[in-house]
Amino acid sequence: MAVTDPQKTQSPTRIDLRDPALYLNRELAWLEFNRRVLHEACDPRTPLLERVKFLAIFSNNLDEFFQVRVAGVREQVAARLLLHSPDPLAPGPQLTAIREAVRTLVNAHSRCLVDEVIPALAAHGIQIHTDYAALPPAERENLHRYFQSHVFPVITPLAIDPAHPFPHISNLSLSLAVTLEDRTGQPRFARVKVPKLLPRWVPLLQVNQFVALEDLIGAHLGALFPGVNIAGWHLFRITRNTDLNLELGGGDEAEDLLELIQEEVSNRKFGEVVRLEVHASMPAELRRRLIEEFNDADAGEGLALTEEDVFEVSGPLDANDLATIAALDIPALHDPPFAPVTPRRLLENRDMFAVIRDGDLLLHHPYDSFETSVQQLIAQACDDPDVLAIKITLYRTGGEIARLLAQAAVRGKQVAVLIELQARFDEEKNISWARRFEDVGVHVSYGVAGLKTHAKVMLIVRREGDTIRRYVHIGTGNYNPQTARFYTDFGLLSADPALGADLSDLFNVLTGFGEPPGYHKILVAPRWMKQHFLELIENEARVAREGGNGRILAKMNALVDPDIIEALYRASNAGVDIDLIVRGICCLRPGVEGVSERICVVSILGRFLEHSRAFVFANGGTEKVWISSADWMPRNLEHRVEAAVTIEHPRHRMDIRRVLEVMLNDNRQAWDMMPDGSYLQRQPDPGEAESGTHSVLIERAR
Repeated sequence: MAVTDPQKTQSPTRIDLRDPALYLNRELAWLEFNRRVLHEACDPRTPLLERVKFLAIFSNNLDEFFQVRVAGVREQVAARLLLHSPDPLAPGPQLTAIREAVRTLVNAHSRCLVDEVIPALAAHGIQIHTDYAALPPAERENLHRYFQSHVFPVITPLAIDPAHPFPHISNLSLSLAVTLEDRTGQPRFARVKVPKLLPRWVPLLQVNQFVALEDLIGAHLGALFPGVNIAGWHLFRITRNTDLNLELGGGDEAEDLLELIQEEVSNRKFGEVVRLEVHASMPAELRRRLIEEFNDADAGEGLALTEEDVFEVSGPLDANDLATIAALDIPALHDPPFAPVTPRRLLENRDMFAVIRDGDLLLHHPYDSFETSVQQLIAQACDDPDVLAIKITLYRTGGEIARLLAQAAVRGKQVAVLIELQARFDEEKNISWARRFEDVGVHVSYGVAGLKTHAKVMLIVRREGDTIRRYVHIGTGNYNPQTARFYTDFGLLSADPALGADLSDLFNVLTGFGEPPGYHKILVAPRWMKQHFLELIENEARVAREGGNGRILAKMNALVDPDIIEALYRASNAGVDIDLIVRGICCLRPGVEGVSERICVVSILGRFLEHSRAFVFANGGTEKVWISSADWMPRNLEHRVEAAVTIEHPRHRMDIRRVLEVMLNDNRQAWDMMPDGSYLQRQPDPGEAESGTHSVLIERAR
């Protein structure tokens, strides 16, 4: 909790709260978040296979960062833009700073993996062998048979010479750059793709022993290039710009939108190369040749690749695939097992509709089981002959939820699904679901033209005697049973007629035309949400200026919006105590004299991914609490359809506040943000027991 001398709450001189120096760069703030992810992998307190998991997550995060964010910065540099964000960094210096920071992080990742984690795995009998020639003869013979039967038939060596142009290299594909000499002694060059459809880690006869698929291919290059001297091979991997560039007009038909996104997703494979990863052993001459070849292929498009875009990796490239190793079933090397619990009210009465009629139910996943609450409600609605309609928004979903919705439509219920085709990296999956839904009679909509639909809402309409009752779910996370096991999210189940009316109006907006003049108990972006949050922040400042206790406690994934940040700065100067729990990007600088002395920022990282958003305002003693699908970012507040719901039951408000207070008191998973944007991880004081958020909440759930 922020504690400050009251005499320092007013700055002696007026400070421009929009001074760029008071705003951190979004991209560098994200890299600072990924550094905290990497720390979990390097921390010996983390169970060993969980450390491997975090190494894979770090790598996957970086891939997405380059495909979208770095690609966007490169486009700005190519367009010679000077400034586009509230912070001081122009695109050119920003790109330089990103490269420097990433290089440091990649080197730290390699050291952690090669020097710490791989030896620790070997000590527990888990080994990825890198010296193929040193394997026992029986193992090599078994691998040879595997290569001949499974690998050789699916790989295609591609020579590169005047008769064979440089091949297209797909995004995030792993490749061997092979240097050869023909019978005349002339140097030759070829590329062999490491196929994604085969396991990356080829198992040996001995349990939990593996060789990398690229090493197996490298050991058998003679079979691919018979009669040619193989001088050597070196691994490389490229990242392309995969961001969708859609120009949508207000009159776009649904089918046009679906086909446009399908076309754009297909075009991703031809996006410009924005990063080249190479193994540390690759000679400089070969690196230069790859740069030249990719620049020739992308000639005239975007920013040319340079040596600065080459990132050297000492360990295995594409560490995403370490997730397979992390999933090995060795309980002693994982976090202690935890099974989500069924809320007590649902244990006492399996009729979901009866439970919800008796009063609102607040859920906190994964501590509360998604499968026995939200998923069970959908399943019951599917089977219940009195249910007339189910309406739901799907941003990222799992197969079981989609199957239930399709089944409900087959059974004659009116099922309306708002499916977001632009959910990043899930576009193809959502297009597939959209077509399958339409085939079984589901009413499929793609939302409001020009806006992503990120709201997490569901409406069930049920006939009960002579009346029609509406049941609602409003949450902070996706309708996805898989991610609900390790993403933390809040959700509210309710039969409140006012909430039912609100969601009816919202779905009419999403599937039709027009817009209601307002809502009763929800905030909807982009029209109302941001302004209301600004008013709530200003109200706390007013209370503090009038001598009351202004207090804001907010949790989110990211804090970027400059208007919100400026309002928080003003509230801090007015005397409001502000605690922010921000997992990822935070562009606000806490603890700056005369600006943000009363603001503290904490980041929680650990076993679960903190995905919930909750906002608590003291409101002069009449507390207001909201949960929402939206972060305080311009994209959420201004360019998406988002929903927030007010929490009215006093017990539920207290439950949310207590969860947030656990995080504020964390001395194991919590990181305190410094004014310069760096973070310090908390440590227990001497003699103090360790108190990690996820462990505490697991014990409470049990």
